[in-house]
Amino acid sequence: MIMAAQGAQGAGSGMGMLVMMVAIFAIMWLFMIRPQQKKQKEIRKFQNSLQEGTKIVTGGGIYGTVKRIDMQTGRVDVEIARGVVIEVDRNSVFADVTSISSVNKA
Repeated sequence: MIMAAQGAQGAGSGMGMLVMMVAIFAIMWLFMIRPQQKKQKEIRKFQNSLQEGTKIVTGGGIYGTVKRIDMQTGRVDVEIARGVVIEVDRNSVFADVTSISSVNKA
């Protein structure tokens, strides 16, 4: 009789552990994974809508202005100083300078 009660109790604690693991995964997804996916989606949307003259920041922290976009190769010419143009991959462009400036002021 005592053994049967202990066996039933063991099965219940296993189910509780499973529920706890599912709850932890759900919380991690809501607070960590989902916001990161949304941010990545916004970055991808910005990269696809790049236009000449847009002031940008690259992944390396270089500020500049888009001078030319080559959609076939995915390269962007960025002017970082008067007469100084560098070529970067379109995927390394992360933000619009005007959106960063407004966030830093708040």
